[in-house]
Order: sequence, then C-alpha cells, then structure tokens
Amino acid sequence: MTTESDPSYPDHWEADVVLRDGGTARIRPITTEDAGRLVSFYEQVSDESKYYRFFAPYPRLSDRDVHRFTHHDYVDRVGLAATIGGEFIATVRYDRIDADGRSATGPSDEAEVAFLVQDAHQGRGVASALLEHIGAVARERGIRRFAAEVLPANGKMIKVFTDAGYQQKRSFEDGSVHLTLDLEPTAESLAVQRAREQRAEARSVQRLLSPGSVAVIGVSRSLAGVGAAALRNLRDSGFHGHLYAVNEAVTRDLLDGVRAYPTLGAVGAPVDLAVIAVPADRVPDAVAACGEHGVQGLVVLSAGYGESGAEGMARQRELVRQVRSYGMRLIGPNAFGVINTAPEVELNASLAPAPAPARGRVGLFTQSGAIGIALLSGLLRRGEGLSSFVSAGNRADVSGNDILQYWYDDEATDVALMYLETLGNPRKFTRLARRTAAVKPVVVARGGRHTPAGHVVPGTRLPEATVSELLRQAGVIRVDTVTELVDVGLLLASQPVPAGPRVAILGNSESLGVLTYDACLTEGLRPLPPLDLTTAASPEDFRTAVCAALASPDTDAVVVTAIPWVSEHALADDLAEALRAAAAAHPGKPVAVVHVELGALAEALSAATAPTAATQFANALPATLPTPATALAALAGADAGRGADAPPASVPVTAPAAPAAPFRPEPASDAAGNTAVPAPGTARIPSYPAAERAVKAVAEAVRYGQWRRGIAEVGQVPEFEDIDESGAAGQLSRLLAGVGEEQVATLDDPDARELLARYGIRVLSTLPAPSPDAAVRAAQVLGYPVALKTTAPHLRHRADLGGVRLDLTTEAELRRSYEELTHALGKPQELLPVVQSMVPRGVDTVIRSVIDPAAGAVLSFGLAGVASELLGDTAHRLVPATDKDAASLIRSIRTAPLLFGWRGSDPVDTPALEELLLRLSRLVDDHPEVVGVALEPVVVAAEGLSVLSATVRVAHPPARGDLGPRTLPSY
Repeated sequence: MTTESDPSYPDHWEADVVLRDGGTARIRPITTEDAGRLVSFYEQVSDESKYYRFFAPYPRLSDRDVHRFTHHDYVDRVGLAATIGGEFIATVRYDRIDADGRSATGPSDEAEVAFLVQDAHQGRGVASALLEHIGAVARERGIRRFAAEVLPANGKMIKVFTDAGYQQKRSFEDGSVHLTLDLEPTAESLAVQRAREQRAEARSVQRLLSPGSVAVIGVSRSLAGVGAAALRNLRDSGFHGHLYAVNEAVTRDLLDGVRAYPTLGAVGAPVDLAVIAVPADRVPDAVAACGEHGVQGLVVLSAGYGESGAEGMARQRELVRQVRSYGMRLIGPNAFGVINTAPEVELNASLAPAPAPARGRVGLFTQSGAIGIALLSGLLRRGEGLSSFVSAGNRADVSGNDILQYWYDDEATDVALMYLETLGNPRKFTRLARRTAAVKPVVVARGGRHTPAGHVVPGTRLPEATVSELLRQAGVIRVDTVTELVDVGLLLASQPVPAGPRVAILGNSESLGVLTYDACLTEGLRPLPPLDLTTAASPEDFRTAVCAALASPDTDAVVVTAIPWVSEHALADDLAEALRAAAAAHPGKPVAVVHVELGALAEALSAATAPTAATQFANALPATLPTPATALAALAGADAGRGADAPPASVPVTAPAAPAAPFRPEPASDAAGNTAVPAPGTARIPSYPAAERAVKAVAEAVRYGQWRRGIAEVGQVPEFEDIDESGAAGQLSRLLAGVGEEQVATLDDPDARELLARYGIRVLSTLPAPSPDAAVRAAQVLGYPVALKTTAPHLRHRADLGGVRLDLTTEAELRRSYEELTHALGKPQELLPVVQSMVPRGVDTVIRSVIDPAAGAVLSFGLAGVASELLGDTAHRLVPATDKDAASLIRSIRTAPLLFGWRGSDPVDTPALEELLLRLSRLVDDHPEVVGVALEPVVVAAEGLSVLSATVRVAHPPARGDLGPRTLPSY
C-alpha cells in the first residue's frame, strides 16, 4: 500500500496551480487512502461526463474499479487528482502501453491517458493544468507519447488536447477520435503554457483588486485598531461594492456605519474579498470560515508570521497551505493592503491614511508597508496618481510576479513601479518583466541584498551585480534608491520615452546648466552645449527656447534649468504655463526641469500649497490656495523646497480649502464629464531639486528606449548540424550512474573533453609530465614549441605565480624550465605539470556557465586575469542565449576594446568567440545535468580561437524546472 507518508510516494509531483478563473487547486498523486474521496467525486459527476469517460453508461464505480484507480506504482501506472478543500474535483491517469495497446512496462515509451472533471468545475482550465502535470510526470518516467481515445461529441476534451501545443496526430477509428501527442516540449506548447499562466495569474490578482463585496474580519467594537482602520478606509474610499464588518462579539447592526455580523456565515450573501485583522492564533479559524463561505481572496494584515522567527515561519507555511486548500489566494501575511482607484471599484483595503491616492497611470508594488507609505506620499506630493497599489508584506503567496502578470494587460497602468526586498525566482521574474517591459516601463528598486525573515523563497547565489545586469537585459529599469524609483517613475508617467541620448540644456543659470551638462556626460548621454537665457529671461523667452529645442532634429530630450527671480516672483506661474505650452506644441520629446531653491522660496512653497491629496495624506501642510511664489516648482505638484534628497516637486493642484468629506482629487473632466487623460508631455512636467536627479531620470528613460528599439529585432538560437545531442545524453547518463542524488561530480579531463566535443567545442590536448623525461616525450608527441604548466588546484590559472612557461622550442629549454618550476613551487606530484602545444597569440578570455538554484543557467564572459577577477568586469546572459545575446555579451564588458583593435592591435576573431558562446549555451540548455562549465583560458586570435582548459561539473537535474508545468511556489 502506498500512502503520502511512504518513501515511494513522489511528493515532488505535488503542486498548487492557478486555474483559468483565478482560483487555485492542488494537484497531487492519488494514493490508496483516496478510495472514499474517489467514490464521492464520482457520485458528483454527471451521467453524460461518465459516458464520455467510459464510452458507455457507468453509474457507479465497482470495488475493482476503485482499487485499480487508487493503486499505482508511479512508474507505469500513475494517477493525479486536482483537489479543493481536500476533495477531488478532477482526475487524470496514464497506463503505459506497448505497440499493440496492451499494458506494458519500460522501455515502452507510450501511455494511454484519460481525464474526468467534475461538471461544476468544467471550463476552469482544470484539465489543461492536469495535462501539463501528467505530461511532466510521464517524461520523468521515460514516456514520450500519450494516446487518447475520445468520443467525437466530447468537444471540450478534444480541445484540451488540440490546444496544448504539442505535436500530435489525429485519426478517426471505430467511432472514436484517436489522438497521439508527442510530449517533447515545443515552442508552441511552451507559449501556450505561459499564456495560460499569464491569464490565470492576472485573473487571480484582478479578483483581489476588483471585488464585488468585502468583509473586514476583526473590527473592534471600540473602532480602534488595525481592523477598524481598514474598515474606515474602505468606507471612506467610496468602495462601490458591498461592505461588511465581522466581530464575534458584535451586539449592534452597525459598526462605524457599516453592516456588522458576529460571523462571516451570518452575512448571508457572497463575499469576494476578506480583510483579516485578528491575532495570528485566530487567523486559521477566520481562514476556515472564509473558505467555507466561498471567499475568493484574502488580505491578511495580521503579524506574527515569518518575520517573527521559526515558530512564525511554521505558522506562515500552514497559513499558505490552508488558504490554497480552499482555492483562495493570499496577500500577506503582515500586509499593508491593496488599493484600486478604478472608477468602477474605488477600493482602499489598506492601512494607508485617508484619503486614498488620486487616480493615475502608475502601478505600485512594495514588500514593505513603511516604504509603501513613503512611496504613496512621495508620488502624491508630486501630483502623480495610482492605478493600483499592492503592499504584500511577507508575500507568502501573491508576489511581484503575480502583479506583473496583472499589469501586463491592465489598460489602466502605464508605468510599473516595484520596491522589492527579494526577487524570489529571478528567472521567472526576468521572463515576466521582459514581456511587460516590451509594452510599458518596469522600474525596480531593490531594498536588500539578502533574504529577510518571512520571505521563504529559493535564494540566489549570484552576485547582486549579476542579478542587476540580468534585470537590465530584461528591460527592467533598475534603480538603487526609493528616491530614484519615484524620480524615474514620474518622468515615464508624464513624458514620452526619448528617441535617443541627445539632450538640449537651457535655462536662466549658466552654472546650473554646466552642472546639468556634466551630469549628462556622467550618465553617458550626449548633451548639447547649455543655452544660457540669462537671469533676465522672461517666461516667453523660456517658451521660445524650449519650442526651438523640441523642434530641433538634433535633440531627443530637453532639460530646463531655472532659478527664482530676485523680485519678480509673480512670474513663476507664467513660467510654468509657458513650459507646458511649449511641451504641448511638441509632444514627442520629454521635458524635465531642474530648479534651485532659496530659503525664502522653500518656506513659501511649504506654507502656500493647496490641500492636495498628498498634504492630507501626510497631514503636514495647511490647506490654503497657492500663491504665485509656488510656481517655479509648480511643473508637477507641490512642496518643492525639500533639498536634493527630497521628493521632487510637482504641478500645484488647486482644491477646496477645507473639504467636508474625505477628499479624493480627480483628473480634470470635459464638459461631458469624461475624465481627461493628459497626453504625455503636455499636462505635467516633472521638476527636480538637483541636476543629477533629473538627468538620472532622463538617462534611465533613454536606456529604456534603446532597449525597446533593440528588441524589435528578435535574436535566434542557432542550430548546429554537428551537435550530437543524443550522444551527450547517453554519456551523461553513464557518468551520473554512480553519482548520488544530491552530489555534484567534476568530470575527469577525458570525459570533459569528450562531452564538449559532442557540441563542437574542442579543448586543446595536454599530456601529463610527472618527470622531466615524460615532459620531453610529451613535447616530442605534440611538437615544439610547447608550454609547460602546473595543474594543481592552488596554482591553476595563476600565471602570476610562475606556474606557466611558454614558447619552449627545444628539449634543453624544456628541461631547464621543468627544473626551475619544481625548484620554485614544489615537487612534481604536488604541481601536477602538463605539456601543451603553443597556440597563436591573442586575447585571453574566460567563458563560464553556472546553474543558479533560482535564476537557472547563466552564461558569463570576461577577459582572463585581473580584469574579471579583481575588477569584476564580467558580463552575463541567461541561457539559452541567442545570436544577439552572444554578440552583445562580448561587447558589454568594459575591456571589450581589447577585442576590437585597441591602440592599433589586430582585432580578434569575434565571430568564432560568439559561436563558442552559443555552442556552450546549447550544451547547458539541452542537458540540465551540466551544472557548471569553465573554459579558461580561451585564447582568441586574429583567426580562430583555442580552448586551453575546461572544467565540467555534472549532477542529477532537478525534477522540475522553468520549462516544467505551471505551479505556484511551494512552502
């Protein structure tokens, strides 16, 4: 008998998946203990579905059927079930068959597969998810094809197979449709899988952000505490759905003006979202009540989980398991909450102080509640609104990956801002970010270099610089601080993306213009000489100059520098209007403003700002109408006098001085009441208190634009006709036969050379030289000139220690070098000397590939020696690399000019170098057993290259990888 506690039970097949409608289900192997669940499940299936499954009326399962469907060897016979609340909602099984369709064992590589989905759950994508998982299981067990018999009338099941993207054959035999699916993943099947993943995960977030009804569980009768604050914010935000308060000790019908109930079950109406604000030890009861009531998602504000130590971490794992068992999704625990400003929703299920943020085009995700408050305040202070906000706390379930899936096709979001403390799965994150960045900017600030408590995710061993580079390759705008996150986000939300790096600088301060010019050069931009309009320049002078700069074919962006007038403060409002008019006349190029503030001006700005949402949010500034003195920083909002490290200023928003009700600033509307969405570059111009900050924002926008243009030409993963993929697979299978499951083995030189040669990578031969006579014999075999080198681990690749002698042309030179080497460094048995033929002179490089537990396979390139080891001048790309990746990889290191004829030297054979990189990428991508390769050094000459040494490490591959079936992170 096999149960979940038996050693033979394949627990790595267990997985939580998001279904088409955004709900979740758990997929797991069926065991002998599932007989009762199977019978109960079958009783709830309609007669029609039973007929489609068995091709005949089959009202009930016999004892023999139950035994057969619950007893599996998990090799030739496998059954999986999709469960919600511990009960079956669907099953799938395969039986290995031979060429005649009879039951078989290995090495037969075909199996018959069959599904049964409960009628109430049909149309949710359950069968498609089960097909992905049973297909992965089958491949793991050596099965390469599925055969299925389907009645012609069972169109839903036929569609499950035909839409999967696998190569397939279809025929009509004996009244049924016979389908054969090749289980080898294809580009089409992977695209189908990822499209389904995106739709499902986006839908799951949409259900959290657009509920029709919300219940807050844990609202105190005194209306104090977290639950009461969340309820108050939901009520005051103008939420359009039904709102309920839950408190087990409630004695009246209303709490804070909201219908109140002692239990969730007493509500008597559907609840889509529950906000839980009870002590951690009472959360399980609240979750169970939500699950029984059919709640779709939870926001758990309660603390006391992973952030509080080992006991809290165990509590957090159990929370995730419980939530998912009911098919729900979870934001939190220890969350700050969610906000959706869509006019049909207006949801503020967060602890953000009222009022809720203004409606805008920026999406914001944070893992930290404190940083979330700071970002909300900073954005609002500059007049920028939000489309949605998620502060996920410990992000035990819903993470930044899910939010990216939602933002990808969210028409209300134009710019995605993310503050992340960990990336979780960098490989998936970069994949999702690359797709999202292709249609809208993604700006990311990292808040930590190590995994903080509460974030149970696979750690990455890659250096932070490597992760940042991989993010940039995916189109992510990577910034270092929260201030930069807001600076860049504001520019991208209000201005068009620059077409190039040419920047016009103009203003009424020559010194400020020079500072801006220097900042542009530092950021790699191409600034034009600053145009000094002098301190006497009028707003009309500014407008004329900006119009001319924007109209010039020699500029891609304009930075305006401004200092306040000594006496004509009233002109500042006119200046703001003049700049907006110029930008509106030429909307295709971005404009940013740098302003320098004097003490008097800063005080005037602080004391005379309108009661925008930001001032109410921060409860800091008096609610008075703006005066003309505010206008210099008035290009994007209020409160500009805050210094170089403060949030930049924004356009002043005139609002009622003392609103009687909770205030929500709205975008301007036309006469018909339609919300006016300003065209980029016309309604709001971002303003910055320091030249470096403005230029940094412009530079990031320029680099993003370059990336967007670059992806228009898609790279290709080349096919090499001389690759022996099957031979390499067989060799790796033999080499790993004696290696333990958790062990990593370093191949002997002959094995490494053989494996690499199967992919067209030739490693130069070496012959051992344990004695001077052996060295001479080796040189005679190889032919002079030769090199003598040590291979001891502590001396390998350390030419600086004298362990290498080159260009030895005679026996005498070889013997003398051998004696010098052993005299200086040690005995031959310690040095392990070898003799190798000399190769043409060139540039020494290093090529490596490693498998990171979170990021996957990474290809690295640099020059050998000090450049890469001391200065860290190494570039990286994710595997599989395309021809474009290989070309950019060798050109992205700082020392790349040495490859292209620096100071009159001969350029090296970069096409040969690119081909080597692509061949290594193919090897690692085709065979996940290869967990590490180091080619060092690779001498690249004017014609051709030589790989002088290679190290290959292998291990048993993980059961599932990025190409495996859809699954949520496990805890």
